Amino acid sequence: MSSGTRGYHHGDLRRALLAAAVEAIGESGPGALSLRDLARRAGVSHAAPAHHFGDKAGLLTAVAAQGFDLLADALRAADGGLLEVGVAYVGFAVEHRAHFEVMFRSDLLRADDPELLAAQERSGAALHASVAGLPADRPTASDPQGDALAAWSIVHGFATLWLAGALPDEVGDDPRAAARAVIHRLFPRN
Repeated sequence: MSSGTRGYHHGDLRRALLAAAVEAIGESGPGALSLRDLARRAGVSHAAPAHHFGDKAGLLTAVAAQGFDLLADALRAADGGLLEVGVAYVGFAVEHRAHFEVMFRSDLLRADDPELLAAQERSGAALHASVAGLPADRPTASDPQGDALAAWSIVHGFATLWLAGALPDEVGDDPRAAARAVIHRLFPRN
């Protein structure tokens, strides 16, 4: 490193900045994130985050896109139909809380970003694929979009309540087991 260079060389600066952003969001939430603090955390010049993401909305959009990709991977890896996909969704939310806190905040994101839209599509497709495995004789079989919305609402709501600490103590301290018990009540044949 030359004496005129601040910080250090990153093999993948974008990835390092995203990791630092996720860490900062995990500590203080997305609202407190600043590009200057992010640069300090990553050990780079204060201009580096703006060079890669433009502004805070660009950075948060990249975090959200990364989160949707991680979610799609988690949902596709779930084995056992809609029940286990729902459990995987809750597990993702708990294990990737910083991503989850950003992913559905349209007020913070560039909703028309192609990378974000593609990642959202991948995660949505994974959820829809699990709905396709529901029994064909269910009363709502003629409306798979409605079933996907219902499934998403249930697991997203559960994950949000879990993260907020708003569930009763009786649900226990294992988010996956608690989610499995709740989801099973609504999709007992899956």
